Amino acid sequence: MSDSSRSLRVLTVNTHKGFGPLNRRFILHELREAVRAVSADVVFLQEVHGTHDRHGERIANWPAMSQYEFMADQLWPQFAYGRNAIYPDGDHGNAILSRFPIVRHQNLDVSLVGREPRALLHCALRIPGWPDEVHAICVHLGLLESHRQVQLRLLVHLLQVGIPREEAVIVAGDFNDWRCRAHRVLAAVGLHEVFVTADGRAARTFPARFPVLQLDRIYVRRASGHSPFVLPRRPWSHLSDHAPLAAEIRL
Repeated sequence: MSDSSRSLRVLTVNTHKGFGPLNRRFILHELREAVRAVSADVVFLQEVHGTHDRHGERIANWPAMSQYEFMADQLWPQFAYGRNAIYPDGDHGNAILSRFPIVRHQNLDVSLVGREPRALLHCALRIPGWPDEVHAICVHLGLLESHRQVQLRLLVHLLQVGIPREEAVIVAGDFNDWRCRAHRVLAAVGLHEVFVTADGRAARTFPARFPVLQLDRIYVRRASGHSPFVLPRRPWSHLSDHAPLAAEIRL
């Protein structure tokens, strides 16, 4: 981050639990190298394993630590994890990796009864040279429109009640919002999507090989997005089923 411009680079990527798009190959090591090459200050990860005992037994290069710790190792000294789903062999959820101190974090459960577990991971960051906290929220919303609308209302409540209005916010992740309904809901609480601001529409990110749907987003409040870009098809199309997004965020 440049102290003079007070900008930081962010990256959001659905890791697909460390497997290729068709679940045929374990590619976490390649994925880590590709994520590192972006040189992001803050990384938003969705579908990342905390633990998985069966994979650890049968996959030779399965890391001895959690996937998010493996991704963060030596480059992002700060990280937080929020479990979305827990099952007999392990768990997965969202994670945020940060070059800056994470002063606190919470995982807000936005699951609907009887449906796939979902949560919002909220981290408060301390940026050197910046007087206020900067809030990073990692999102992975449900597959059904009715579920997403409930989850968006819970996100709006967090923004209205849990975060001071004068402090900067970055919300990024997999919204599964192929109808682009989230823009209007979040604009009502001051959030603007960086690709919509720059290009007039959200980025096409799914499926990664031939992106058609606009599922992944980076929204900001009390900040501005600059030079947003979709990461190139090579090597990313065989590392995730979603094309990752990156942008410079100026406070």
